[in-house]
Amino acid sequence: MIWNETMECMSRDDMHRLQRIRLQRTVERVYHNCEPYRKRMQEKGVAPNDIRSMDDIVKLPFTSKRDLRDYYPFGLLCTPMSEIVRLQASSGTTGKPVVVGYTRNDLNIWGEVGARCFTAYGLGRNDVIQVSYGYGLFTGGLGAHVAVETIGGAVLPMSSGNTEKQIMLMHDFGAVGLACTPSYALYLADALLDSGIPREEFKLKTGAFGAEPWTEGMRKELQEKLGIKAYDLYGLTEIIGPGVGHECEYQDGTHLCEDHFYPEIVDPATGEPLPPGATGELVFSTITKDGMPLLRFRTRDLTSLNYETCRCGRTSVRMSRILGRCDDMLIVRGVNVFPSQVESVICEIPQLEPHYLLIVDRVNNLDTFEVQVEVKDAFFSDEMSKMLELKKHISHRLQSVLGISPDVKLSEPRSIERSQGKARRVIDKRILK
Repeated sequence: MIWNETMECMSRDDMHRLQRIRLQRTVERVYHNCEPYRKRMQEKGVAPNDIRSMDDIVKLPFTSKRDLRDYYPFGLLCTPMSEIVRLQASSGTTGKPVVVGYTRNDLNIWGEVGARCFTAYGLGRNDVIQVSYGYGLFTGGLGAHVAVETIGGAVLPMSSGNTEKQIMLMHDFGAVGLACTPSYALYLADALLDSGIPREEFKLKTGAFGAEPWTEGMRKELQEKLGIKAYDLYGLTEIIGPGVGHECEYQDGTHLCEDHFYPEIVDPATGEPLPPGATGELVFSTITKDGMPLLRFRTRDLTSLNYETCRCGRTSVRMSRILGRCDDMLIVRGVNVFPSQVESVICEIPQLEPHYLLIVDRVNNLDTFEVQVEVKDAFFSDEMSKMLELKKHISHRLQSVLGISPDVKLSEPRSIERSQGKARRVIDKRILK
């Protein structure tokens, strides 16, 4: 099924013309309404009238997460706050979140592209769809929620956690679709089995999974355990959240909504554009957003693009499965975690040495996250109460900065392995097959 045939099946020539018009309008807007963009463009010697075709996009400066942090919270907005109707945020490499503002038009676009995703998964107005992404500042829950409402489906807004009730309502309400992280879907699959309710009593047939890396092996396991068809749901908080891209029934790449989000592939080291089909860093320009448009945003995701028409009839460009990232970011339980975030917390606590180790694993289909840290000689104690108090303090600070709560392990001084070269800060034991 196709939600918007005009846009999703548009000829390449017509798509290029539409993208050019929308890019020119966006460049004009950011130049005149956002001082940081105007300054960066002037430094590069480029003005709005220099953008005459999509090939000219390379003249524009890149943006990155650092820009969003540097101009926190509202420095990159292109509309007055009176037109912003929602604020969303995700974790950055410091304690400050990456903030995105949406106008009413932006939310309408979000609903439209989300509707394309869920329609491509075979879901529609007669279906109950259980949204088990987290709600709040994280874009997952609300992004999937508005997508379901746009197609006319019935939203079951469970958020994450409370697994017993998740299974009960999935059964009792007849949920046909499930939207959550793939790791939580695996956890729900085991809980469904443990519930003792026969699988044939559930109506579940479709899964929309994203917010963390997953592979074909995990897809196969999800489909076998839940008896569903599992689809990838792609999005980024900075661009618009879930809805940037989706798979179709052939599961042969992720269709990007390129009439709203123009993709490029560049060399991650040089920033130079790469030819079609080459693997490199994915870059997006939002060409219809009002509140906070982003030009040439570097996602740090490594992938490639396929411009051939899909068997489903869509002509929209398809993104291959993401191979990895250009930086050291971890995704744990759907949350972005940087070692530098942990280091910033450790360095602010006087009882701790600046030596630590992050250990990520997957147990019972859920991510585990352990932070090992050394306590200074003067503070290391055999008194259990003192160590528990220190551990509690560290856990609280990490929770406030990361957005998730790791298991903190206090280690004796000089017990964590040192390196004469680049320090090994992360051990990721998750095996994605």
